[in-house]
Amino acid sequence: MRETVRVCLVAIVAGAIIGFVGGAFRWCLEQADTLRVDLADWAHRLAGPGWLIPMAATAVGATLAALVVRWMPLAAGSGIQHVEAVYREDASPPELRLLPAKFVGGVLGIGSGLVLGREGPTVHMGAAIGAAAARCARLGDATIRMLQTAVGGAGLAVAFNAPIGGLLFTLEEVTKSFRMQTVLATAFAAATGVGCARLVVGDHPDFAVPELNSPGLQWLPLFAVFGLATGCLGVFYNRLVLAFVDHVKLLPRIPTLAKAAVIGAIIGLVMFVHPLATGGGDTLTQSILGGRSLELSVVVGFLVLRFLAGPLSYAAAVPGGLFAPLLALGTLWGVLFVGCVDPLLPGDQESLAVPMAIVGMAAFFGATVRAPVTGVVLVVEMTATTAVLVPMLAATAAAVLASELLGSPPIYDSLRERMPPEPDRA
Repeated sequence: MRETVRVCLVAIVAGAIIGFVGGAFRWCLEQADTLRVDLADWAHRLAGPGWLIPMAATAVGATLAALVVRWMPLAAGSGIQHVEAVYREDASPPELRLLPAKFVGGVLGIGSGLVLGREGPTVHMGAAIGAAAARCARLGDATIRMLQTAVGGAGLAVAFNAPIGGLLFTLEEVTKSFRMQTVLATAFAAATGVGCARLVVGDHPDFAVPELNSPGLQWLPLFAVFGLATGCLGVFYNRLVLAFVDHVKLLPRIPTLAKAAVIGAIIGLVMFVHPLATGGGDTLTQSILGGRSLELSVVVGFLVLRFLAGPLSYAAAVPGGLFAPLLALGTLWGVLFVGCVDPLLPGDQESLAVPMAIVGMAAFFGATVRAPVTGVVLVVEMTATTAVLVPMLAATAAAVLASELLGSPPIYDSLRERMPPEPDRA
């Protein structure tokens, strides 16, 4: 009992730290989003080849982020696969010096426009803080691994202002078990972390959604069909991510910094076309969930650009995750699906656009990450609405079922298998 109390106290302290650090990280990215839009607008007003400005800016940001990774190789990518590997005793817990690398590298890469998510760096920073706090408390190796996992889950909670989602992420995705000490540590860390982060970024849901009516029971089969289609799309997206990662690695003669610069320049060109097609995607998601009506051709354009830009950005091997871009893709896919089936169904389906977009967030997340309960709860917390909970459950379950039937492994299992072995474990 004393050991459990001690672990919970350490989790509270570590949760407070990741709350303030993660809150500061989110604030920096929000400021970068604003600057990026202003830069693109300014570039459009310039005489001559103004498109070179965002290309150069994103290329520089990606290159600097790659320099950070050269100093701290563990900072590359999401980091969630490393947290899972540590829990499975396939890797060593991260050192605290990972924190500045993830923070600075993430702000540079994501802030410059790469289509990456804030949650990967925040989870990894939380894991580093949790491991360091456990070492300071002189806890055992097994407890250090558990606490890095628990505070990593708190990092996800901070990233999305979703404390229950962070708890479920630890249990469903990372540990795949229900141990009381892990539950308590994660709950304390997530509650403290989110509370502290709200002092920095404010106490409000990530997305403001107008009041919705729950879709009628007659639409439930349509949501299930949507889920099956989303599962197929999620499988394709996972394979695309891995294909980009593998093919970029197969260019050994090209320096890593040059690869990052080229990828950054391509994303910068996309940013010039439309700033909302780059970055994490929160602004685009908010505009759709807020009820903004987009032409179907515009939705297709955004979907295609982000569908390709996300895997390409991840292949740059700079700090950044996959979750936030997945949510934006799910939103776009939901709107597109409603637009495509509208002529085939009787009546007016316009009222289904926002509900389907919300459901798409959870279903696409479930299809790729294979953590359906986490995905549903995350979306409910981020949107502060339960009006579409029943169709969301049906669609997410159908999406995961389709992914399983197609034999596609969860994305983080595949990324974990591609992690280079540690020197002492080679």
